[in-house]
Amino acid sequence: MKRKTLLAILACMPFIASAQNSCWEKEMIAVTEGTSEHIIMGDAGIEAARWDQLQHPKFWQQIMILSPDSVLINVGVTRQIIAKMSNKDWHAQTEAQKTIFKDSVRTLFGLNADEKINVTTGKNDFYRFDLVFESLPKGVSAFEGFGVDPWYAQSILLIESPGRMQKSSVGAYGPFQLMPAVARSMGLTVNRSVDERKDFMRSAYAASQLLKRICIPSAKGIAEGAGLVVDEQSIWFRLLTMHVYHAGALNVKAVVNAIGPVASGEELIQKMWVTSAGSFGNCSQNYSQLALAAHIQLNQMISLKASAVYQCSEAFAAD
Repeated sequence: MKRKTLLAILACMPFIASAQNSCWEKEMIAVTEGTSEHIIMGDAGIEAARWDQLQHPKFWQQIMILSPDSVLINVGVTRQIIAKMSNKDWHAQTEAQKTIFKDSVRTLFGLNADEKINVTTGKNDFYRFDLVFESLPKGVSAFEGFGVDPWYAQSILLIESPGRMQKSSVGAYGPFQLMPAVARSMGLTVNRSVDERKDFMRSAYAASQLLKRICIPSAKGIAEGAGLVVDEQSIWFRLLTMHVYHAGALNVKAVVNAIGPVASGEELIQKMWVTSAGSFGNCSQNYSQLALAAHIQLNQMISLKASAVYQCSEAFAAD
């Protein structure tokens, strides 16, 4: 048996043993870097459902690897990329020149006069997957131990504050970007002298319990209320739950009601990307798109940098 395969088996064993009553281990992969093995969640479910082929996550992938000195001109609803230019050149224009440029784009592509044209700045200075990678196995292990789908741990770590410990403009803090009141409601101490949100395991516990007690049940109720059959490990349901984590159940319910009847969970999520209701606006629309893009981009990074990748569920197969 090859040494790398043995490493994969040794790394996967604790996860397989503790996850024996779930299907999570089927999505876990062992990533070999030198003499180290890291157990994280793979993106097989995303590829199988062809989420990686959609324009919206593809767009955000490009933003994630684009320098902040560049911008992508894009159609708001479809995220079709029209042009790339330097940030400096874009902002050097007058407002009148910017308006003329956007009007010319609408004319060229036969768009309505009110079609929104976005100018989105590159964010590779924020999405530092190289920095956050070391925390992913820790988050996956923590959530699995707390009895919560580890996919959520990886998603939140990838997009909320990747590789950093910084406070958001609204007061969210820590690796799972928890608001003070939410953290306290999940048992954490947050006051002037102590903020347990900066402690990885305490923050992971609070985030997992928030998902377990509130977000997942709320998402399930919203989905079933829309007439959908729920598979809690389907990608669309996980994305719906992520929206609840970010925007809150009331705002998610409002946008789902605004959308109306849908034939599938996949259709619901894609309509959420272009529908607003209540406080469910642009940032909320983007949230699940970012989650998809982050998983896809992580997988591409691993493909380029890892010396070997193994499915944990196949770790015991004959060499």
